[in-house]
Amino acid sequence: MTPSSSARWLRSTEARLEDLQAVLASRTDPAGCPRAADLVREVPIYDSAALRRHLAEAPTQREALMAEWAWVWEDGPGILVIRGAFGPAEVLDPVTACFESLIRQERAAGPGSDHFAAAGANDRVWNALEKLCLMDPEAFARYYASDMLDLAAEAWLGPGWQLTSQINNVRPGGAAQMPHRDYHLGFMTTAQAERYPAHVHRLSPMLTLQGAVAHVDMPIESGPTLYLPHSQKFAHGYLVAGRTDVQACFEAHQVQLPLARGDAVFFNPALLHAAGANRSTDIQRLANLLQISSPFGRAMETVDRQRMTQALHPVLRRLREQGWSEAALARVIAASAEGYAFPTNLDRDPPRAGLAPDSVQQVVRRALAEDWAEDRLAQQLDTMAARRLS
Repeated sequence: MTPSSSARWLRSTEARLEDLQAVLASRTDPAGCPRAADLVREVPIYDSAALRRHLAEAPTQREALMAEWAWVWEDGPGILVIRGAFGPAEVLDPVTACFESLIRQERAAGPGSDHFAAAGANDRVWNALEKLCLMDPEAFARYYASDMLDLAAEAWLGPGWQLTSQINNVRPGGAAQMPHRDYHLGFMTTAQAERYPAHVHRLSPMLTLQGAVAHVDMPIESGPTLYLPHSQKFAHGYLVAGRTDVQACFEAHQVQLPLARGDAVFFNPALLHAAGANRSTDIQRLANLLQISSPFGRAMETVDRQRMTQALHPVLRRLREQGWSEAALARVIAASAEGYAFPTNLDRDPPRAGLAPDSVQQVVRRALAEDWAEDRLAQQLDTMAARRLS
């Protein structure tokens, strides 16, 4: 039987609070995470020292541990904590010092472009991975030699994963975020996300693992991240972040765990979560936010799409004048120009509206609608390419 279109696309109007509540009624089965040292409010807590001893004695158990973590992220609560994942102090402290130096440098250069918080509430350093590496390569090497990071990344994404990171420092008085999901679909408006079939909503979280490393002790009053365990299993979760009933449900059921310096949290990007309010008077809540990406989110061939776009532009202008529909022109643009705004350099290419910068396809469609000359589009494409470079 041919499935109906409603089975293949998700609509925000069809998202039911009772379905989310049913998902949240799930309980984490301790049998699914037997190597956890503790289970706190549905979240398994692992002790990195104990795991290292276990794997040293039984190296063949590495795969079993990775399978356990993959179960936690997909079928379990969607989140786990690893105590002492990064450290000891002689590893963590030089990196913290570099992060603080980067924050001072960028603060002195003017207000940043963090679109996740009100101006002045926090310090966000984009592309902290590269900036740390160039500032202190040895500190970078010792820090990112983390066995727990490698285990987590391979458990969710397999070998060949790629890492990016941002520093986030939330100052005392910084407000909480609204609950949301993350990259990829979480960086879209509801209308944009609705255009992707339901199976892409299921696939997207498999392409990224989110993580955060605490660089200071984070008691509850400092506002460590709030999580909604099991919410990654809610099919419509990318479409409901702005709904007040979902926000109220999040507030009623959220989990917030204190973290110690060097602890790491790893979670499914589809887990509804939000940074907490920093109610302390003196804690600068400094974290290294990690996005670990699948190696498979790439095309097979290298294509110079900018050169294609510039070659096509005069043809598309002429075809538009001859009466081609906007839909037909858009199909040609989709086959030739880059349709996704990422990856980019968010220092130079911040979102102008929403959570993502313009894609090349959006710019080319605008150029046709406004009848740009070839040299104007070429200049704009050059500017966009330069902004995307690190």
